[in-house]
Formats: sequence, structure tokens, C-alpha cells
Amino acid sequence: MRYLDPPPPFELTYDDVFMVPSRSNVVSRFDVDLGTTDGTGAKIPLVVANMTAVAGRRMAETVTRRGGLVVLPQDLPGDVVTEVVQWVKSRHLVHDTALSLGPHSPVSDALALLPKRAHGAVIVVDDGMPVGVVTASDCAGAHRISLLYLVRSTTVLTLPDSIDPRHAFELLDAEHRRLAAVVGADGRLVGILTRTMALRSTLYDPAVDASGRLRVAAALGINGDVASKAGTLLDAGVDVLVLDTAHGHQQRMIDALQSVRALSPEAPIVAGNVVSANGVRDLVAAGADIVKVGVGPGAMCTTRMMTGVGRPQFSAVVECAAVAAELGRHVWADGGVRHPRDVALALAAGASAVMIGSWFAGTYESPGDLRQDPDGRLYKDSFGMASARAVAQRTSGEGSFDRARKAMFEEGISTGRAYLDPERPGVEDVIDSIVAGVRSACTYAGAATLSELAERAVIGVQSSSGYAEGRPVSGGW
Repeated sequence: MRYLDPPPPFELTYDDVFMVPSRSNVVSRFDVDLGTTDGTGAKIPLVVANMTAVAGRRMAETVTRRGGLVVLPQDLPGDVVTEVVQWVKSRHLVHDTALSLGPHSPVSDALALLPKRAHGAVIVVDDGMPVGVVTASDCAGAHRISLLYLVRSTTVLTLPDSIDPRHAFELLDAEHRRLAAVVGADGRLVGILTRTMALRSTLYDPAVDASGRLRVAAALGINGDVASKAGTLLDAGVDVLVLDTAHGHQQRMIDALQSVRALSPEAPIVAGNVVSANGVRDLVAAGADIVKVGVGPGAMCTTRMMTGVGRPQFSAVVECAAVAAELGRHVWADGGVRHPRDVALALAAGASAVMIGSWFAGTYESPGDLRQDPDGRLYKDSFGMASARAVAQRTSGEGSFDRARKAMFEEGISTGRAYLDPERPGVEDVIDSIVAGVRSACTYAGAATLSELAERAVIGVQSSSGYAEGRPVSGGW
């Protein structure tokens, strides 16, 4: 990456910069390879942040199937992490995990499950065999205690679990069906497939381990017996370890990193967060393969306003990525992205991947319950991982006095609303938008890979008016 003009003597955010088009031989977006080279095995450079309100089993299944990576939060008990990892790794690489109920289940059960999936369908099964489909429209007007066999759509298309995605799309399209039940050789339900899912399976490659199973990352803190916790995660089958704390450039992090590196794990070790060249050098020297960059840019983070500590994210990523590259290591840009352009700029700055939290909180796949505000808009609760709410969850096993002391200080928003975008309510919809933007950015830069993007990108600095000029005019003229 180089600047169009000499860089200014002040720090830059993503809003402050733009990318200049370069001569390109990359004809199509589909000619761009978005696979990462940082050892994580991700096929697209997106990492779901280890936030309790964002990263769960459902998010992990969905995002990893599309090539990204999800980091499970550090406040999950060890046995829960083991169960979630095993569950995710048992998921199919093409069809989705179906929601199912029996024909004598009440409508209320279906209404509780329907918001859990972007496709909005529950398969009615009898002895494991699909016998109908229930959607919100089927339940409209029905009494909550009515039984599903009275309201179901009895015509359900079934597809074998071995079907090719292209063939599945063609069958669904020919039958004018939005979705189908996927069945095994015995005719029992094993999943669900929509036309969009089948199409995406031809556009994305899943991030899989050496055994062909979906990959999973998990976070752990730097307090207590870190090596033992890391060993538990590795035994559970976690593919990437993420040592996470708000202030990553501290001795406790270095000690924790060294203890985990002493285990000689095959899984890459990620550590952070830092925003300086020295921070990268120290964490790499202690054993980090990847360093997380970012202090204060997150939507739920109040660190900069509370402490004055942090750094504008674009400048932080540029400096940290350059130092990491000199050391043969990588950085993840953590936080501060609100548009696909920001992701592209972070990758142009040298990041191997971009961590996203709050942006994905407002999707069907995040763990929270779907709620509705007085205006009818759908949302989910979101909160920062240094907030009082997150600290209370993380310290639930401690005594009430110690918990109360820690709750006195917080650096994050405890209650926020992450609204679902009606046009992109599912995390896959958001991923489509981001990937389209990044692929297009690569073609403008003449880059066929992310490494080439970081090499070829030409970055300019703009005023706030320049940024505003690039925004579309909403609502027409």
C-alpha cells in the first residue's frame, strides 16, 4: 500500500481515506481469491468477534459454512465450549440445520422457533419423516394452542442429502419452491435447503479443518491458569486460539502467551489488542501468530471517551500490519467497520482479516432473542464486552463482593439495540454485501488476491465533505 500524496501528520480513520483505481487485468469479481494466508484456514477475510451478543453456535455454523471464522466468547464454561465445537463440526457443509416439530406440537412452539432462522420455516416431522412446512403466514390468525397438523403446508419438497447444489437450485426453481427438506437415505429429515443457500454454496467455500469439518475459534482471557484453559480448548477441537484482553500490550498478556506457546499447539495463536508497532513486536516475540489491532473503535466501546486511550483505526492497522509482515506474522483489524468499504480499506492497509461484532449482532443468527420496538422494527440486544453487563456474566462464579467491585467500573455500553436491516436480516445477507464490496475493490486495484490488494492499493486522504460526497442520496432527489 502507498499513499497518493505524502501522508498527513495526523492519524486516520476509515472515513478519512479512499482508494484510487489502478490499471487492472482482473476482469471479474469472481477472479478474485479472498482466501486468507494467516494459517486460520478462512476462505473469506471475515472474523466474527468473540462477543456474547454476537458469537454462538448458530453464528458459527452459518458464517464458517461461507468461509469465515467465528470466535466463541471467553465467558463460556469449558463443557459448553466442547459441546458447541462438537455440534458445529458435525454440521453439513451445504444444507442448513433444520428446525423441526411434531404434527401435534402447538402453534406457539412454531412461533417461538421461526425467528431463529432467516428462512423462516419449521419442518413438521412424523417419526423423523418430513410431512409438512410451517411458516409465519401459516400461523397467522391461528390460535396459539392449535396443533401444527391443522395449519401446516402439507406439500413439502424433499431432496437427498447427496444432491449437488446446482441441481438442487434447478429443482427448487422448476418447482417454484423457496425451500426443501433434505433427507437421508432412510427418508428422515437431516436439514433444510433454500434456493439462496444452494446458490451460495456455489459462490463460497466453507472453512474446514483437515478432516473436512467446519472450523471453530475460541477466546480465552489472560487471568488464572491460561495454559490449562488453552489445553481444554485444544482438546475440544478448537482450530484457532484467541487470547483476548482490552489492553493487550501488558506483561500479563506476554506471560499468558508464553505459557500457551509452550504447549506447542498446531492451532494458530491470536493475541491482542494493541495499536502500536512495539505492541506487535512484543506479542509476536511472546508467541503470537496473529495480533489483533484496535483499541476503542467498536460500536459498543466507550474506551476512548472514558480514558482518552486508543488510536484511529486505519493508521493503527497500517503501522501494525507493516511490522507484523516484517516479522513474518499477520494482524486482524478489530472493530470500526460499518460499511463494506471499511473492510476493503482494512485489508488494503495490510490486515489478513477483519473482526466484526456489532454489525453482525442485528441478524437472525446472533444468540439474542428477536424483539420488536413500538414502531414494529425488529432488533436484538447488543452490549460491549467490557460493559457492566458482560463483566457480570464473566464473573458469575465469583463472590458477590468481588463481583460488585468489578461492576463499579465499565468501559462499554451495557444495553444497545442492533436493528435488523429489512433488506439484509441474515448474517449471510451481510456477508454477501461485504464480499461483493471487497471483491470489487480488488478489481479496482488490479488485485487477484488479498496479498496483491495490500501491495497495490493506492490510498488518498479526504475531507469530511469528500466522504459525504461518496454516500448515496437516500429517498431520491
